[in-house]
Amino acid sequence: MSERPPKLPKHLYRVDQMPILEQMAMKKLALNTFDLMVLAGTAVFQILKSNYPLVNKLIIFVGSGNNAGDGYIVAAKAKSAGMKVEVIQLNRSEKLSGIAMKAHEYAKSSGVETRSFDAELLDGCSSHEETLIVDAILGVGINKSVTGLYEKAILSINAASHPVVSVDLPSGLNADTGRAMGIAVKADITVSFIGLKQGLLTGEGQDYSGQVFFERFDIPDNVYSSESSPKPSSRRIDINYVQGRLKPRKKSAHKGDHGHVVVLGGDKGFGGAGIMAAEAAQRAGAGLVTLVTRSEHKTAALVRCPELMVIGEEDEKNWGGILNRASCIVVGPGLGTNEWGRSILSKVIEQKKINHTPVLFDADALTLLTERENILKTFETHNAVFTPHPGEAARLLGCSTEFVESDRFRTVKELVKLLGGTCLLKGSGSLTSSEYAPDIIYLCSEGNAGMASGGMGDVLSGIVASLIAQGLSCVDALNCGICIHGEAGDLASRANGERGLRATDLFPFLAKLLNTV
Repeated sequence: MSERPPKLPKHLYRVDQMPILEQMAMKKLALNTFDLMVLAGTAVFQILKSNYPLVNKLIIFVGSGNNAGDGYIVAAKAKSAGMKVEVIQLNRSEKLSGIAMKAHEYAKSSGVETRSFDAELLDGCSSHEETLIVDAILGVGINKSVTGLYEKAILSINAASHPVVSVDLPSGLNADTGRAMGIAVKADITVSFIGLKQGLLTGEGQDYSGQVFFERFDIPDNVYSSESSPKPSSRRIDINYVQGRLKPRKKSAHKGDHGHVVVLGGDKGFGGAGIMAAEAAQRAGAGLVTLVTRSEHKTAALVRCPELMVIGEEDEKNWGGILNRASCIVVGPGLGTNEWGRSILSKVIEQKKINHTPVLFDADALTLLTERENILKTFETHNAVFTPHPGEAARLLGCSTEFVESDRFRTVKELVKLLGGTCLLKGSGSLTSSEYAPDIIYLCSEGNAGMASGGMGDVLSGIVASLIAQGLSCVDALNCGICIHGEAGDLASRANGERGLRATDLFPFLAKLLNTV
């Protein structure tokens, strides 16, 4: 399969928005539903041939709806191209929907033969054959657990040794949430049409969808942008989001022009978190960075990064002055949940009440916030940033992590409702939203599985705080920060692989990215 990532649109949609988009598209292109189905099936065939040029046999699983119709079109195109084709029906032909029935007849006229599902049928593929499976079983409308014959078919597909291409959406995946409905097809490629489904790019969606391709069919821009068009449910962002948001520096600039980040964290045994956040703030361009930490970590911090200013607990009388001079405060990395951490968090909150300095709450600071009822009502949160991972989000919202992950889009909205400010829900396909525009959700498609390691969140906090200190709004700083962080992780993984990727491996790439976007 090709390693070149396909270009994806910025706008993402929910299932309930798709019929409107499709109707508008067909009207603009002067097409009927069957014409659109032919375009979809043809696109899938072309993409699978381009990415798997040696394939000579397709096994196509079909259900009974429009998704099945797309599968029949793929079968017809493959047969006409001289490939071996097996269509596996999970329902009798007479149960096909009207338009799917037309596609079925089209495939039959092309010489395609069908057969009923047999759990053993994939065992019959000769080892020398270049075989690919096409998943055209269930469409985007699934909202309950997959059971019965459909479950057996998906189990059979996932157990096979052949690559899998899913039509529009891996069968069993919820298109809105990215959650598997009990079970879902694990695709190598997913080809999505007309409107990119938001669930493909976050949470479990990325585990099941593989590499996502998008086919727009030359639909005019005004189909997506007119007043009658459905408003995108979320917006995909990547490293290109940063373009134009970081202004060139003046030749006469000095360190005071680029902000002062103060990082508070690093309780006993957790010194590395605060150090990494502080160094990340420097690497991301802050003019000055001060680390407030346990005294026992001062030497380690200065040996690691002598450019830092480091204040220990014995200098507590100076903390107020330091906080007063801060352009942005980070509280939480390695903070701990003991009395020392609670004391620091209280100082930060009291300081924010006085001078309204932007504050990024991360890690243990988020845990401590859950223990203090109504604390968030005591100060303005308009320039506060909250960056929970799913476990921390669950504690903040008083629910389970599973509930958080069952609908990440719902969760980030609930976080904004509870916390105010600007919120990030970390994880695969990180989501952001803010109280300034609670209906807008951003989804970052940068990053990789190698970044699931300790310290990555600390580095992210330092990057975001640095960008705030340099003058970006909280929303732009958070969005730019997660894109830069994810892209740096991608560059680091390309250099050395995902396994064993460390948070500090991102540092060499930060300055390069920040100076080239």
